Amino acid sequence: MNMMQTISAPTPLIEISRLSKRYSRGETVVPIFDDLSLSIPCGRFVALMGPSGSGKTTLLNMLAGIDRPSGGMLSIDGERIDRYGEAALAGWRARTLGFIFQFYNLMPMLTAAQNVELPLLLQPMGASERRRRVETALDVVGLADRMKHRPRELSGGQQQRVAIARALVADPKLILADEPTGDLDRPSADRVLEILRLLSSELGKTIVMVTHDPVAARAADLTLHLEKGRFVDEAIAA
Repeated sequence: MNMMQTISAPTPLIEISRLSKRYSRGETVVPIFDDLSLSIPCGRFVALMGPSGSGKTTLLNMLAGIDRPSGGMLSIDGERIDRYGEAALAGWRARTLGFIFQFYNLMPMLTAAQNVELPLLLQPMGASERRRRVETALDVVGLADRMKHRPRELSGGQQQRVAIARALVADPKLILADEPTGDLDRPSADRVLEILRLLSSELGKTIVMVTHDPVAARAADLTLHLEKGRFVDEAIAA
């Protein structure tokens, strides 16, 4: 049965059709999901929820081109990334995607500005333009005064905001977030969610966030629930 989830909008950024993923364990084939379809337009903030083993992290990794589908179609911004090789995927990520991790993944020996700059080093760009973009990204997350601080000199919430700036600095159309508030206290988590909402509503970024936290999910425009590899319902934020 084809369970199609469509989020109303004229221009989809993400299009998935009849996507499947299976892993082999010896002679046993383990299905993660099968016949999964999804359409998400530009500029929407979508929360993806579900119990452990439901396939939500696998789906997020497939949207990032980290994991490959076993079948079906996966298109982002008009590009069939399911057909790309590793070199093409690397170039696509650099120009299209920003990723936010639960545990920040900052380089401890680098300053906030240097951590944010890292994605730009993969692009043909001069030092002055990189510096301008880094300053802008840190200003967006409210950390312009922490540019020279290293991760150990920042709180957990500030480190995650540096990670958001790093995801934002190359001006990607799509931002994927894997439990971005999972390691934060409530005030810090709320600040991170406020920034993500701003990136979607004011800057037009499309955001897909995996979360177990119903409070975090309520910050999104829409919540999709995966169970046993299928979407079971959806809830639109008021």
